[in-house]
Amino acid sequence: MITSLQNNQVKNIMKLNQKAKARREQGLFIAEGRKMFLEAPLHWIEKVYVSETVEKQDAEVMEKASRTEWETVTDSVFRQMSDTQTPQGVMTVLRKPSYEPETILKGKKPLIMVLEDLQDPGNAGTIFRTAEGAGVDGIFLTKTCVDITNPKVIRATMGSVYRMPFVYVEDVVSLKEMIQDTGIRFFAAHLQGKNAYHEEDYTGGTAFLIGNEGKGLTEEAAGAADCLIRIPMCGQVESLNAAMAAGILMYEAARQRRG
Repeated sequence: MITSLQNNQVKNIMKLNQKAKARREQGLFIAEGRKMFLEAPLHWIEKVYVSETVEKQDAEVMEKASRTEWETVTDSVFRQMSDTQTPQGVMTVLRKPSYEPETILKGKKPLIMVLEDLQDPGNAGTIFRTAEGAGVDGIFLTKTCVDITNPKVIRATMGSVYRMPFVYVEDVVSLKEMIQDTGIRFFAAHLQGKNAYHEEDYTGGTAFLIGNEGKGLTEEAAGAADCLIRIPMCGQVESLNAAMAAGILMYEAARQRRG
């Protein structure tokens, strides 16, 4: 049982929680919470840490923990090593997945999200979760986007990070060049969009471009789009939250594809 904050494992977990560089160098990330542990693929798990209370009271967690490497931590130390205000007593160290673009593009008519310079962890995580629900095949992110293994992003995905393939790319223009032979049309949510989003056809290969929360898409990314679309607004609202806009577009595509 780990009983001290000076334990090297505890120090490393805190480092992984706080520093993208450490996660990148070690190829590991942290997922906190019961749901995140129970949904985690076993082959991703490096190690799981459980509090004294969880070890004694949660048989389901301990059954899965018994199938991987695990260790108990005192409740007081667990609270200190946690990245949340109300820790659930389960912390999983996972190996970072690696996907190839082909994983996302293998379908006949892929539906993909392309995120440019998205910075808010909550937005990124929500888009992952919504993308899974809407049947999206995968997500491309520019290298300037938030780190998907950021603990706040991981929590916001609610487990979808385990099932939604993602690939970082240099920028939108280079991505467009890389997949130009796939027949995928790029649609950019943009204030200058000519048609409303529901007036376009997304039943073929489709990529939705979502830009930075404050600045929107760069001119280069918008220029790479095959079509600029807009989400009609009432009142004095100029734009929607990035995750909300992404959700509207993804579910419109899902609706059309069901039809």
